[in-house]
Amino acid sequence: MASRSKANAPTGKTRVGKYELGRTIGEGNFAKVKFAVNTVTQEHVAIKILDKEKILRHKMIGQIKREISTMKLIRHPNVIRLYEVMASKTKIYIIMEYVMGGELFDKIASNGRLKEDEARKYFQQLICAVDYCHSRGVFHRDLKPENLLLDSKGVLKVSDFGLSALPQQLREDGLLHTTCGTPNYVAPEVIDNKGYDGAKADLWSCGVILFVLMAGYLPFEEKNLVALYKRIFKADFNCPPWLSSSAKKLIKRILDPNPATRITIAEVIENEWFKKGYKPPRFEQADVSLDDVNAIFDESEESQNLVFERREDVGRRSPITMNAFELISTSQGLNLGSLFDKQMGFVKRETRFTSKCSADEIISKIEEAATPLGFGVKKNNFKMKLQGEKSGRKGHLSVATEIFEVAPSLHVVELRKSTGDTLEFHKFYQNLSTGLKDIVWKAEPIEEGSTSSK
Repeated sequence: MASRSKANAPTGKTRVGKYELGRTIGEGNFAKVKFAVNTVTQEHVAIKILDKEKILRHKMIGQIKREISTMKLIRHPNVIRLYEVMASKTKIYIIMEYVMGGELFDKIASNGRLKEDEARKYFQQLICAVDYCHSRGVFHRDLKPENLLLDSKGVLKVSDFGLSALPQQLREDGLLHTTCGTPNYVAPEVIDNKGYDGAKADLWSCGVILFVLMAGYLPFEEKNLVALYKRIFKADFNCPPWLSSSAKKLIKRILDPNPATRITIAEVIENEWFKKGYKPPRFEQADVSLDDVNAIFDESEESQNLVFERREDVGRRSPITMNAFELISTSQGLNLGSLFDKQMGFVKRETRFTSKCSADEIISKIEEAATPLGFGVKKNNFKMKLQGEKSGRKGHLSVATEIFEVAPSLHVVELRKSTGDTLEFHKFYQNLSTGLKDIVWKAEPIEEGSTSSK
């Protein structure tokens, strides 16, 4: 059958309530995050979509209800805002603030370490956010570069607070017992698996982040995971000589491997180095209704409590068009030079490249390159799922791939880790990229250190 002309090609948009869904911007075992637009206010938001069946199967309803309720009550200028929640018969939709300023660590990847005053400003915002959430019983447990975002005004926003890793309840000893987090940023007591204080573990991660902001590299980094853990257990690190003595002292008090003697957040806030220029944010705690949270877990499933996904087309024959705003919001990913090199131990769960080839050629080439690497390929229009046949450190690696049209002769190809280990995802991409050299567009540099491919 002849393909339809571009003029008649359907848009491929999906609506949930008043929100029009766009591209996927994140993916995990239990959830997918999509860019969306509020069709009433035209506000850009991010929508986290949870699969009800998976939640029921893993008996997580109670946990998720507590977490969503707590997060909705958190109104802090340095924490991503949770606006509302909705549900269909099969999914839960968490509508959150969308931040387009990029990740804080993109500044370091592009420009190197920050000056001490600038690093202190971001660290103050981070500690302020973490302290506020701890006061409400919410522990992040996975503070790391990709969870620290900047808004259009350069204000730090902690994302995924309380939703990145849904914690099990405290045991009788009052401690958490779930090992989670990114190895380079995780506290020694979390690795030790004997129970830990969530507040003290979060502060350790904040200390690692402060070190990286001012040093431009990680305090603990080893290629071998066992060697890395040994260094973390002993807090085996050295501060660079350009740090002030007061900054060094504070970092060493935070990165104390003994949680019993580690400085507390209250003590950090009173520290002289921290207090320099510190202005706690002023904000009002508005009245918040939890009616929508209770409604999504209403077992009677009354029709007025449910929303419906309305798809505008089923048989799309061309890639989704990426508009100017979405293209700008992904611009950090268009610097192909950073896709092939691990910087400061910082690895992303997604990566992108541009191509002047047709969408069909791109799909064919990716399938051709992925198959010899031991990956099965499932195709659905201009989306692909690459599934690893062998189990890795965190199970089977699964990579979601989607093609977007920027102009009639230019496409953006996005690859996201769905499941598995992030480092293994980057190793896979490095191997895959060898077979994609013919389709990656080698653009002229726009600015120093920008678009290129290796």
